[in-house]
Amino acid sequence: MKWFLILWAGPIALLGSWYGLSYYDMNFGIFMLTRDAHDLVFRIYGHILGIPPESIPPLVLRAIILDSFLVLGIIAFRRRRKIAAWWQARRQSAPAVLARDESLSSAP
Repeated sequence: MKWFLILWAGPIALLGSWYGLSYYDMNFGIFMLTRDAHDLVFRIYGHILGIPPESIPPLVLRAIILDSFLVLGIIAFRRRRKIAAWWQARRQSAPAVLARDESLSSAP
């Protein structure tokens, strides 16, 4: 499971850091982090896919969100017994709020 999360989060972190650095042109002298390279990559992908380059980042974000929900769903499914036990322990240890004779509603 650890490797599954690493292999899922690694590319997302790499893509997100490249996108953020190149979008704001923080290149540190590396061409791939320049805004020109950023625009070139999205123009190439837009040309290959036949869609405007401006529509690619929202599509990638939606794909990352969907993948994240799928990964979290897989993790929750695999750990469902631990999650159910934690939930039951949490519900049992929560202090029960009972109505008392002296309540704040009787305050002047």
